[in-house]
Parts: sequence; C-alpha cells; structure tokens
Amino acid sequence: MTKNDFNHQMSVGVDIGKDTFHIVGFDSDGKLVLRKKIKRLALTQTFEKLPRCIVGMEACLSAHFVSRTLRKLGFEPRIIPAIYVKPFIKGQKNDFNDAEAIAEAALRPNLPTVSEKTQDQLDLQALHRVRSRLVSRRTATINQIRAFLIEQGITVRRGLRALNNSFDAILEQRQEEISPRMRNILLGLRSDWFQLDERIEAVSSEITEISETEENCARVMTIPGIGPMISTAMVAAIGNGDAFDRGRDFAAWVGLVPRQYSTGGRTILGRISKRGSRYLRMLLVQAAKVILMRPHNWPKFSFGDWLSKAAERMHKNKLAVALANKLARIAWSVLRNGKAFDVDRDEVMVGV
Repeated sequence: MTKNDFNHQMSVGVDIGKDTFHIVGFDSDGKLVLRKKIKRLALTQTFEKLPRCIVGMEACLSAHFVSRTLRKLGFEPRIIPAIYVKPFIKGQKNDFNDAEAIAEAALRPNLPTVSEKTQDQLDLQALHRVRSRLVSRRTATINQIRAFLIEQGITVRRGLRALNNSFDAILEQRQEEISPRMRNILLGLRSDWFQLDERIEAVSSEITEISETEENCARVMTIPGIGPMISTAMVAAIGNGDAFDRGRDFAAWVGLVPRQYSTGGRTILGRISKRGSRYLRMLLVQAAKVILMRPHNWPKFSFGDWLSKAAERMHKNKLAVALANKLARIAWSVLRNGKAFDVDRDEVMVGV
C-alpha cells in the first residue's frame, strides 16, 4: 500500500504531549503495525511516510492544530472527547496504551467527535478566556477590598457601584480606624481594580466588533436576550453547529438537560447534568434571567405563550434553566439553517 492510498479500515492513534507524541497504528485486520514515540517537531515528517488513513486524537490544547496539519497531508483526523476514549484503555494507564485506545475509538462510527476549529474560532475562544480570567481577577480584588474593610469593622452594601461610590468617603471619614499602611493597601487594590476594568472593557469592545462583522454572530443576536458575548462564544465553540444533529443534542452538550439514571423501564431524572461548556451554560442562564425580568416583553416572542404557562408551574430558577435550554436549541437552529430568528431584536431588548 502506498502512502497516497486511503484506507478507511486502518487507524492511527496519537497521544499528544507537550514535547513528544506517542503513535500506535492498526492495519485493516486489526493487527498492531505501528508503535512509535516522536518529537513534536517530527510530526509532519513522520506522517508523510504513512499511508493515508483515519487518525484519532483526544481533545486537548493542540488537537485542532494537529488536526489541521494532518488534514493538509491527506489524512482524516478525528478529535475525540477524553470521556469516550477511557472505556477503550486496556491495562494500566500509560502513553502507548492511551494511543492504542484512541486508535480503537477512532474507528467507531457512532462515537461523538469534536468539530475541528478554525484559527478564527480559536482566536475568538482565546478572547473569551482572557476576558473570563480578567473578570475573575477583578472579582477577587473587590472581595479582598471588602474583606480588609470588614476586618476594620466597615461593611459596604453589595455591588461594584456601591463600593466604588463609598470608597473615598470611607477612607476620609474613618481615618482614625484605618491605619496609614492599610490605607495604602486599599488604594493599591482599587488601582488594580480600575486597571482590570480597562482591560475588560478593551477585550469586550473587541468581541463586540467581531460580533458585528461575523454573519453567524449577527444571526444569533436576533434571538431575544442574546448579545455579542453569547453569540461569539457559541460561534467559537461550535462554529455553524455541524457537530450536532439537532438542537437537543447541543443543549445536552452544554449541560442544560436533567441528569438521567433510568433502569428497568423506570425513568429517573435529577438535576441538570452540567456537562460540557460551563462558560457557555452560565451565559445562557444569564440571558434567560434577563428575559424573565421583563414579563411585559414575553408576548413579543414566538415562545411567549410557552413561557407564560411555564412561569405558572415552575420555580424561577427551574424556569431560568428551562428557558436557557430553549434559547440554546433556538440558537443552534439559527446557526445550522443560516436564518435569523423570527422576532426583530430591536423591538425586544439588548442581550448578553
């Protein structure tokens, strides 16, 4: 078999490491024909000598880069979630056993795979991760300011604006209670807070600019409650939604469906599974809560009747999750079909 022949029955598993890759390959008869450890820089050189076939790899940091590289060489890369590779591991865990398990999992036709991300998607995803980290640092800084004030017997009501508005007055009116050193510490923390605000605003502005120029993002933003943050996060995560057959699959991937433990014909449903993207799930729930705050707008939505009836029988938190599930399914449909939502967003509200 020459390297230009494509063999759908042969598979190669790649266990991706920081500096080294472990490769295991099976031929069409299921026999082990390749077991090799290579340096990261030797990836292209090694695969150029192999016959074109299916190549599996676990979803990890550089999986999309490796996938694009192998696709250019004529291979068929498949990025597999680690949770689906684990059942195929034989014996104790090591790099070669992991690569062998990946190679076997790659041949399973019904095994869910991760869609390959483009460079634009990775860039957009990086922006969201940077913003999330900055917001987390800002929250930690503000909490530390509050903790130091409480140690001095000073409490401030909840909210960023309340703390910012009363900060100077506290330092001036409580001079006798706050030592000069503690005063300098608090001023330094507030300076850090403002610097983080500037960084967050800059990254948020860049995300907003992208949402206005990217067609998929613009379509998703026609959905009530969804704005630049959710639309760009969705496009960065799933692209045009090809990885899912239906909206319910996407909602399940986000973790907005009940956890199921059913046996003997008895269906047992628990709390939401919270699988998949925690960040995207949080944004969708926030969007749902924004919609629930404005019941006078519900009749404008195509799902307004459902929402009104659901509000009568559900607790507000359960209702928020149910609405987030519906928003996720609608958003997937908009991405997959390339059509805007049926409500004019300008008549509704600004989304998240």
